[in-house]
Amino acid sequence: MSTLTLVRHAQASFHADNYDELSELGREQARRLGEFWARRRIDFDEVYCGPRVRQRHTAEIVGGACTRAGRPWPEPVVLAELDEYDLVGLLRTLAPELARRDAAFAELLAHSRRDADSLGRARGFWRMFEALTLHWATAPGPVAGVEVFAAFRDRVGRGLRRVTAGPGSGRRVAVFTSGGVIGTSVRLALDAPDRTALEVNWRVRNCSLTEFVFTKNRLTLDSFNTLPHLEDPALWTYW
Repeated sequence: MSTLTLVRHAQASFHADNYDELSELGREQARRLGEFWARRRIDFDEVYCGPRVRQRHTAEIVGGACTRAGRPWPEPVVLAELDEYDLVGLLRTLAPELARRDAAFAELLAHSRRDADSLGRARGFWRMFEALTLHWATAPGPVAGVEVFAAFRDRVGRGLRRVTAGPGSGRRVAVFTSGGVIGTSVRLALDAPDRTALEVNWRVRNCSLTEFVFTKNRLTLDSFNTLPHLEDPALWTYW
């Protein structure tokens, strides 16, 4: 069997002007992962990442820590299929539309925008975002300009097949991506309902490891959302 390790990107810049860049803490999380793999002599035959800056930069920092320690690190291959779902489309297009039709969601949306402190804003945002993404996954029809959940799920499936379909056995593969892709990969491996992908997504920590074993025709979940490289809980983040 071969092994597939999905790494959620390290902490990005939540509520900054540009979310798609790693925070200082995120860079530290990624560096520690690379050092952990180097100490354990965990080497990879192939490395893939999504196209977002936060995904690519996490792979770059991890790889740099490995190579500085004298460990091999393959050149990462960028795959569009490993991109996160359309955050901008959900927030700018679907959220206002849903708020006009659903008073309870409108209140969640308003609450997420008026909290003054950063922790309150983050909690308010995730309560709103959970409701928004669940609606997105279960909505009966498309929303103009937003990738529907079925298309996202199928895209992730294609990406997994591209990664796992290579020749040979005993391969060790690392993929740097985002929580939605990881949740959907777990959903596909378990053949679970669509909403499971989002329920899993909301629990995926930054720079965590979710591991599968695979053969040409089978993908099996082995471990979920672990942080063996971050012993200090102060380094554990979700956003």
